[in-house]
Amino acid sequence: MRAMLLVLASSIGSLGWGGVLPYQYAYAADTRDWGALVAAGAASLFSVGALVAAPLAGRLSDRFPPVRVAVLAQLIGAAGAASLILAGDPATFLAGMLVFGLGLSAAAPAKQVLALQWSSSDDRRKVFAYKFTGEALGMAAGAFIAGQLVDLDRPDGLNVGFLMAAAGFVVSSAIIALAGRGAAVPSEFTADPTGAIAAIEGRPRGILRLIFANPALRWTAIVTITLALGFYAQFESGLPAYGITVLGVDPTAIGTAAAVNCIVIVAIQVVVVRVTAKRSAPVLLMAVGTIWVIAWLGLSAAQFAPGVASAIFVMTYGVFAVGETIYSPVLNPLTASLAPKGKVGQTLGAMAALQTAFTAAGPMVAGVLLGADLADGFLLMHLGVSALAVFAAWRVHRALAPARAGSAPEPPLTRPIPVAGPAA
Repeated sequence: MRAMLLVLASSIGSLGWGGVLPYQYAYAADTRDWGALVAAGAASLFSVGALVAAPLAGRLSDRFPPVRVAVLAQLIGAAGAASLILAGDPATFLAGMLVFGLGLSAAAPAKQVLALQWSSSDDRRKVFAYKFTGEALGMAAGAFIAGQLVDLDRPDGLNVGFLMAAAGFVVSSAIIALAGRGAAVPSEFTADPTGAIAAIEGRPRGILRLIFANPALRWTAIVTITLALGFYAQFESGLPAYGITVLGVDPTAIGTAAAVNCIVIVAIQVVVVRVTAKRSAPVLLMAVGTIWVIAWLGLSAAQFAPGVASAIFVMTYGVFAVGETIYSPVLNPLTASLAPKGKVGQTLGAMAALQTAFTAAGPMVAGVLLGADLADGFLLMHLGVSALAVFAAWRVHRALAPARAGSAPEPPLTRPIPVAGPAA
């Protein structure tokens, strides 16, 4: 029951993402006439807020009750979103976007820790899958509702989006606080399947040094980075730019492709979780990387079939969605199961920061390559990154292989997850 309330809270908390971010650039640049520099700066500061907040919130979730961390982070995000209503100059708007990003991203590691606390090993993947699907639905609902109500011809035309974001955070915080009341404190366990953590854990190191000192975690970090670069970094800018400038697709196809992506996720997520329930997490991540490779090959082939390029482009977003339904329930539980004892939140936060940093660099890389008319370089780079993701996932698989030849490996993600801090 607590896990389902967390899924509901995560979905409601995502309304603001969909209600604000798709429209903020045009709002800042054109509606308020602050120019492209301020609009781009707002998006960058939002990403900076995410990059700073995730590791800090992960550390706090290990030291303090994650319910309180999630609630406080979202209330900070609500204050940031609400302040955008009153923003009358660029500096205030930029500050509000920074706080909005801080609040949205700081809540993520805390909610991931709660998903671990409030689920058993048997249903952990299911909980993470439902959480991911709920967030996707929340973002889509926010974008749809805001799309009907936002008026970018008026200075107050995006206030409905800001209010939606603030209200979504407040309601989400209330649900999490309610779900956390009276929750039992889970027992601490040591998860060290490779024996690597025991050798390094006692040394005074930062979380990134701990991650990269452990082969399984190191390669998991590389999987995280490469899978993010292979799709998520290009979802909102690189892929649409490639579609419009190289394939010549109509701009309306971009919206159709995004809708198809969301529909496929919602339609097949439960089935995929059921089918993959007993499969090894690294093997599943290898499958995701392979799906990314297939999708980029399809995008490459679309150049030679202009008559069906738009259809291929839209279909590719659906192919990516299949990989997302595998990726979302697997990666964070795998990361948590490998985390040093008492550092689950910090590990998840550090991984989120790595993903955010490389995702933020994606649009810049796409802009340089596509702007220089190097579409083939753009495609080859992403094919290579996706292939590297497959290799990295294979290395995780090797790192988690049983030490003694001939012994049967432990079923994936069935060992207890170490979770620090009380649940409420």
